[in-house]
Amino acid sequence: MPTGPKAAGPTESEAPAGRDLVGAVLKACTLLGHFSADRPVWTLNDLTTASGMNKTTVFRLMATLVEAGWVDRTGEGAYRVAMPVFEIGSAALAKLDIRSAAKPFMSELATAFGNTAYLMVPAEQGAVCIDLLEGRNSLVVAGINVGSVMPYHAAAGPTVMLAHSKALQDRWIAEELPSITDRTITDVERLAEHLAEIREAGYSLSNSDYLPGVAAVAAPILGRDGSVVASISVGGRAEEFEGEALAAKIERVCDAGARITRIVQALPRG
Repeated sequence: MPTGPKAAGPTESEAPAGRDLVGAVLKACTLLGHFSADRPVWTLNDLTTASGMNKTTVFRLMATLVEAGWVDRTGEGAYRVAMPVFEIGSAALAKLDIRSAAKPFMSELATAFGNTAYLMVPAEQGAVCIDLLEGRNSLVVAGINVGSVMPYHAAAGPTVMLAHSKALQDRWIAEELPSITDRTITDVERLAEHLAEIREAGYSLSNSDYLPGVAAVAAPILGRDGSVVASISVGGRAEEFEGEALAAKIERVCDAGARITRIVQALPRG
């Protein structure tokens, strides 16, 4: 008896993502992710502890990566990444700029917290927003757009750059700083203290000093010589930047700033 036409199966773009994933490859990538400039060599025991995987699994995955040429064994039996990893990294870096480098981290922040993530760079006239990714609650910070130029003495993104740049401080800080809201710091001595606190903490917090009811957390992105080249931040309703939520945002933003800094410092010169 003839049957009707079979229902069309899912196209490649419609297929459930989980069906296409290979768990062993994901685990191997996780292990490779532990290697860094600060920790280029790992023992089997340390990788097992750091990854939380079974020791036998880690051993088999690393043995596979060694066989594939992605990882080398040291004379002491530890692991280090091999040249193909550096070759691929160099090829990627050759086409990377700071906006591209920051985009994945901005996406993670916007998704994790529902706030808007910003990338700003320093310019003579002020801090310039060169990219943003809106979170679920983006309407409240609609006053900041790509191309917006902001004063350095207000908001988290600009102030964290000001705090890490003596050159910007020399040009920007004057006896008469404009008040943007009633919470903007305009006193030069108080601003100097605030900038010192930012440098000590490694991040900047703002609350209603640029837009009423809006708070933000920002971290600096530094170049090879330690000069500030950008800032990454998240901003949203002030009530969303309190307690444990604020602590989580500080941790994630600082981590993003540090990781983008490492990428930027590895970019080819020129």
